[in-house]
Amino acid sequence: MPTPPVQPPANGFFRSLIRWFDADYIPEGAEALRQTPKQVDWPRSIPFLVMHLVCFAVIWVGASPIAVWTAVGLYFFRMFAITGFLHRYFSHKTFSTSRAFQFVMAVWTALAVQRGALWWAYTHRHHHKHSDEEEDKHSPVVDGFWWSHIGWITSKKNFPTDYTKIPDLAKYPELVFLNRFDILIPLLAAGATYGAGAWLGAAGYDTNGPQMLVWGVISTVVLFHGTACINSLAHVFGSKRFKTTGDESRNSFLLTLITLGEGWHNNHHRYQATTKQGFYWWEFDPTYYALKVMSWTGLIWGLKGVPDSVYEEAERTKAEAASQRA
Repeated sequence: MPTPPVQPPANGFFRSLIRWFDADYIPEGAEALRQTPKQVDWPRSIPFLVMHLVCFAVIWVGASPIAVWTAVGLYFFRMFAITGFLHRYFSHKTFSTSRAFQFVMAVWTALAVQRGALWWAYTHRHHHKHSDEEEDKHSPVVDGFWWSHIGWITSKKNFPTDYTKIPDLAKYPELVFLNRFDILIPLLAAGATYGAGAWLGAAGYDTNGPQMLVWGVISTVVLFHGTACINSLAHVFGSKRFKTTGDESRNSFLLTLITLGEGWHNNHHRYQATTKQGFYWWEFDPTYYALKVMSWTGLIWGLKGVPDSVYEEAERTKAEAASQRA
């Protein structure tokens, strides 16, 4: 097979800039990107770096109860979208919904600024197929903490969405549109956050547009790192109830608090098709509780449970461990 021609650096730079706005702009071909080395694509990473730098603007805009509590509320509002929709619906289809509410969920998840729902689902399904193997995009076992936490998402190698691997989602043009122009919703949300702050300030409240925008960005950055902890830490720290997952996935109560229930990662890797991450009543899983309440409204339905065989395996493993200790 002939070696593909090397593109001039300027062309590659401007392609990366265009991809800030059009994630499917890949004239060199998606496969060419997937064959690139595990390294950071700095031009494409500029918006990501800018978000982190904007957090320091809090020195100038200050803080107010309204801005801080808005940031906290946005964190949990969007973390639920990540855990409940990006993960438990788009990635694993653990419940059903209508096409209309599926679109609402995709818009909601776009507010998290973690790429499009289809890219997220494709990437996560790939992770489960190759968990802690060389092909895993973000394994701390294979590539260490920093790559699994943040490096992998900045790489050209992991940028394209392989729509052929998610045909159940790619058949909806509205989802493909949101996935392709994944910056659209975040930009609109940033404008709305600034506008809300300006309006509140004009109405006499102790905040303003720049302050609300900066605290919104702080919330987004913390949200990213909270989510990324599952990639970088949930395969390193915690307990392993199930030894049959074939990887190093762990259960962690601390990560559960940060991610609204995603810390029961070993549970999840053992049985991905259930809406629950916490398999037992004492395993705190607020995302599942919220989805359960949502199912009472009729917006979603068919929440999937944990099979008896999985509970039986857990009991056998527990009995074997107790026997070994004795």
